[in-house]
Amino acid sequence: MNTALFYTDKPAFGLDIGFGNLKVMQIDRGHNNKKRPIAGYGVASFDPGAIVDGVIKDPEVIAKAIHDLFNKNLIGNITTRRVAIALPAARTFNRTMVLPRLNANDLGEAVKLETEQYIPLPIADLYLDYTVVRKSDAETELLAVAVPRKIVDSYLDLVKILGLEPIIMETTISAGGRLFVQAENSDVPTVLIDFGSMSTDMTVFDGVPIVTSTIHGGGDSFSRLIAKKLNVSDQEAYIIKTKYGMGVSKKQKEVTEGLEPILGQLLKEVRRMIRYYEERSNTKQKINQIVTMGGGANMPGLSEYMTNQLRLPVRMCDPWQELVFADLQPPNTTEKSMFVTVAGLALLNPRKIFQ
Repeated sequence: MNTALFYTDKPAFGLDIGFGNLKVMQIDRGHNNKKRPIAGYGVASFDPGAIVDGVIKDPEVIAKAIHDLFNKNLIGNITTRRVAIALPAARTFNRTMVLPRLNANDLGEAVKLETEQYIPLPIADLYLDYTVVRKSDAETELLAVAVPRKIVDSYLDLVKILGLEPIIMETTISAGGRLFVQAENSDVPTVLIDFGSMSTDMTVFDGVPIVTSTIHGGGDSFSRLIAKKLNVSDQEAYIIKTKYGMGVSKKQKEVTEGLEPILGQLLKEVRRMIRYYEERSNTKQKINQIVTMGGGANMPGLSEYMTNQLRLPVRMCDPWQELVFADLQPPNTTEKSMFVTVAGLALLNPRKIFQ
């Protein structure tokens, strides 16, 4: 069988399961236009209690949400059962390693031995993989990623119930990085920040993720802190966050003060990651920009605040520079950033998995 036809006939769609909601998207790879058309996409909610500590405890709940989405609320079409799945970066262990130059078999064993030194779980309880970042005649720099088996296995149980064929699982921040590469100004060292609902993932991205980190707190946490500071209801806090945020308003100072517990921790971690990268960069490159993504990145005034605090340009990732909805109804402006991770998954070329 012709290889090109094989992969054209068997595309894949992305599945991103978050805290109480999930997103799906398929991108049509059969077009030669610069902008790739979205074949289908959608979002659905489910009881957050179905997932505990990253493990899907009640797959039937999520399976029903996916079935209902596909049968009733999908925009466009998903034409394949092959799926690329995002794993929550907050539940993974990531570490940059520099090892002597070894052959493939010996390098895998060396990564395993090194991983045992820093992960507080038995290696037998983990799935372990790595990506080579750079090579020289003397050494290999790589990023190792380990995920508890119980988390991965719970996702496999879900796709089995759904009758899907999983082709890859990768972290949310890695998927977001794939979308970032499609955008402008992606060829310089960058800190990517993905604001989820309950946590915020970060990575220094220089062609590939170099070093990653996660802090607790995300978009939903912003709302709760605003509600507490202004003594308003959760619904009122959400409106204030989305309409005014940290932008100019009568409550700007109070909102900024209320968000300090998360923002202070975020800025501290970003500075640490920048220092780590620049002290260890063989090319002596500097971080040139910070790019935000995810639902929480929509908050007015956030980019300006971070630019002032970090003295680096901060901008939101525009996930649609290389994608087009064609005849499909697009999500509204505030929802678009929710689809960054699943769009990154959908951009994956299955040929790279099965080559």
